[in-house]
Amino acid sequence: MTEQGFFTEATSAEVVISRNAKASNARLAEVMAILTRHLHAAVKEIEPTEAEWFQAIQFLTATGQMCTDWRQEFILLSDVLGVSMLVDAINNRKPSGASESTVLGPFHVADAPELPMGADICLDQKGEPMLVRGTIRSTDGTPLANAKIDVWQANDEGFYDVQQKGIQPDFNLRGVFRTGADGSYWFKGVKPKYYPIPDDGPVGQLLKTLGRHPYRPAHLHYIIEAPDHARLVTHIFDPDDPYITSDAVFGVKESLLAKFDRITDPAQIAKAGFDKPFFLVDHDFILAPS
Repeated sequence: MTEQGFFTEATSAEVVISRNAKASNARLAEVMAILTRHLHAAVKEIEPTEAEWFQAIQFLTATGQMCTDWRQEFILLSDVLGVSMLVDAINNRKPSGASESTVLGPFHVADAPELPMGADICLDQKGEPMLVRGTIRSTDGTPLANAKIDVWQANDEGFYDVQQKGIQPDFNLRGVFRTGADGSYWFKGVKPKYYPIPDDGPVGQLLKTLGRHPYRPAHLHYIIEAPDHARLVTHIFDPDDPYITSDAVFGVKESLLAKFDRITDPAQIAKAGFDKPFFLVDHDFILAPS
């Protein structure tokens, strides 16, 4: 590409892109060319006033100033614009029949305890009890033995243990399980609740100005790994949640809806090992061969 020296409104993108002709990183040059074309096209379509453009600069500045070692406001911005989910979708395209992925979220904790199958991950016994069960299979239907299932969830008030140090026990509502020979899994927890993403910063203010709420519908997190299969990072969601069709970060996919059935039959309650009504969640996962 020949470097162009004179900037005009009509040729703005081409002039800027041409200045990067000597870039040593071809992928960076490609990315910057695409971004420049789309950004300049958007500016030409919007025709912002100088005051509006400065307001945009101030928003980005405030977003950066909100970032700390534990708070990443730019990731939050990516989330609420649907970009995080789009990047996830592009990088986790699955063959037909395989379970879909969704975003990891900020509350995963490494080295959660490995527990015997059927254990209760709720350590403080607060909330409505829940039994989650299913089978892990390959796309050809083969049950996957010894698959590793890392699960975590918010409590009945919408908080993770790391958000309530000193209130919830460490590793509350977290656990790692291994499937048996038949690929089955089951564990106990509590029915989760919807919760808001952090909305006390510029991203939260943007949502408010756009007339959007900050809530994520109730869900359970999974990371599932099995030999010779692609790792799956996903959630399952309560389809009856009030925010199920308006997740603030666009993480819900129809295939990840799992019915939460309230069980009141005394015989089923006793068989499940509870002493009161509980929620039963059945959901299978299909892993794609790696």
